[in-house]
Amino acid sequence: MDHGIWAIWYDIAPADKTEYLDWFHHVHIPEKLSRPGYRWAAHYELGHGGRGKGYVALFAGETTQTFLNPSPGQLAKKQSAETKKFIGMRINSAAAILAEEARIDGPDAGKRDAAMTTAPAIQLGHYNAHSPAVEDDLGGWYAQERFPLLAKLPGCVGARKLLATVGAYKHAILHEFTSLELREQHFAAHEAQKNDPSTWMGRVVPQLGHATYSPAIGRRLWPAI
Repeated sequence: MDHGIWAIWYDIAPADKTEYLDWFHHVHIPEKLSRPGYRWAAHYELGHGGRGKGYVALFAGETTQTFLNPSPGQLAKKQSAETKKFIGMRINSAAAILAEEARIDGPDAGKRDAAMTTAPAIQLGHYNAHSPAVEDDLGGWYAQERFPLLAKLPGCVGARKLLATVGAYKHAILHEFTSLELREQHFAAHEAQKNDPSTWMGRVVPQLGHATYSPAIGRRLWPAI
């Protein structure tokens, strides 16, 4: 199974983009997928809505322990000169190792590939709640309202609620869609409820402290759609 996710957010200067993406897709991702416990990888271009810009890379493992033996800090000490060169191109990089708390399948769950890679379009939030009381309300909203909605929403492949094992923000939510267009058509109107304090979402979301790159809406670059 794939109960752990290592997420890495960053940007790349336009002058470095072509060279970096060629290395990342053809050298770095295959090298990571050759390690024990890795299940799949996906790379997204952000900036299709939300606040996140640049890119996010997702690596899935059996559990979070996949990414801690060795840990990212230990891996960094053993990087080759080539890897250091390309990792050094990243701007405003942030990362988190996330454990799956809950997941649901949407109507289009059957469109996943055999490796169970995340869908062609995602919306990824990463945030803290201001108090245990807010977390109580947040959890109730996901379990009773948001997940049941996503389970029947056209174009939705699925969603995962995640908790950080490593990272500055405790909570994450990963939504998956078959396309950006279907996300906009069927999901965007529900997202607008965050601006309406009479809704459950409108009560909870303003009490969350999002990372600067969150929420982010992305289109998958690798594997190619």
